[in-house]
Amino acid sequence: MKEIKNILQNQIVDIKSAGTFKNERIIESPQETEINVLGKSVINFCANNYLGLSNNDIVKKAAIDAIEEWGFGLSSVRFICGTQTIHKDLEQIVSEFHRMEDTILYSSCFDANGGLFETILSEKDAVFSDELNHASIIDGIRLCKAEKNRYNHADMNHLEELLKKSNSNIKLIATDGVFSMDGVVAPLKDIASLAKKYDALIMVDDCHATGFIGNEGRGSAEYHGVLDEIDIITSTFGKALGGASGGFISSSNEIVETLRQKSRPYLFSNSLAPPLVAACIKVFDIIAKDYSYKKKLEENTTHFRNGIKNIGLDIKGKDHPIVPIMIYDAKKAVEMSEKLLEKGIYVIAFSFPVVPKDEARIRVQISAAHSKEQIDSAINAFGEVAKELNII
Repeated sequence: MKEIKNILQNQIVDIKSAGTFKNERIIESPQETEINVLGKSVINFCANNYLGLSNNDIVKKAAIDAIEEWGFGLSSVRFICGTQTIHKDLEQIVSEFHRMEDTILYSSCFDANGGLFETILSEKDAVFSDELNHASIIDGIRLCKAEKNRYNHADMNHLEELLKKSNSNIKLIATDGVFSMDGVVAPLKDIASLAKKYDALIMVDDCHATGFIGNEGRGSAEYHGVLDEIDIITSTFGKALGGASGGFISSSNEIVETLRQKSRPYLFSNSLAPPLVAACIKVFDIIAKDYSYKKKLEENTTHFRNGIKNIGLDIKGKDHPIVPIMIYDAKKAVEMSEKLLEKGIYVIAFSFPVVPKDEARIRVQISAAHSKEQIDSAINAFGEVAKELNII
């Protein structure tokens, strides 16, 4: 025990020396655009609360009512005694939303991705994964026996080379719908063309798109006009769709049924708690009837992106509410986030290994709940700190 403690302590010291140590700041209030951190009120610009529904009164009431009607928890996995009417209702709602035949619920999208590939692919098959895919996709692929191919980020020529060489039975292209560190939507139109040419399936992780990207918020496939050409969609309820937890996979009847029978994270994890399920159902009802949340998010995103560009900072992406502000130097990115917190702006610095070396950044995430005044305060604070640190 003493040996491993010393080894790990040295590793922690190295992480701190590299400027990549991640402090967990304690929030002393509900998740809102304005939160209490370290005893002071700050504006929150780093939550995945895209539609501003994490502390929505209507959503909270649905969860509270569900506790009264359905109970707090189920103390069971789905196939034993953990499936209630509302679980099936939510699965049907998600399936209709994504225009898929069926949906299966997971404890998280990390679990969904972790249980997907090994369940549906064998050693006779092949998977083709974008090099910047989320860690959950990478880990899920590691678990399967299929031939593993990694293509250069969004490089369709490289993807085609790999597809052309493969003689595998099933070919599955796996990609993030939106790459969370860059705020960039995957080139799904081009991927769909290659999939058709080489008889491949497409899997999209749409965690940072479901509910707000595309004309009706159906995600990155709708954004590119290829909604009917995607075979598997994985996503989360833990971001735009209420922000609590839980994930899902929407696909064909056959794929979903196979996952119900064999996917280990599904078979051996507790069912989603009733208040969470009921709240998610209410969220889908809200976004189907009220487009004001989506419209406000788009307006806020445009305003912030234009403001940051005008003060001379480098940003990635085009029109997504993830706005990576490029600082490049890891220590300077951390210093900038700390100075911004002093000015009442809560943001987080990201550096290696979360992003490539020398590409440290501060990832800002815009919400429909942000006011114009809050966004202007952030833009001004970024300008002041960037000048102080000689970044601009």
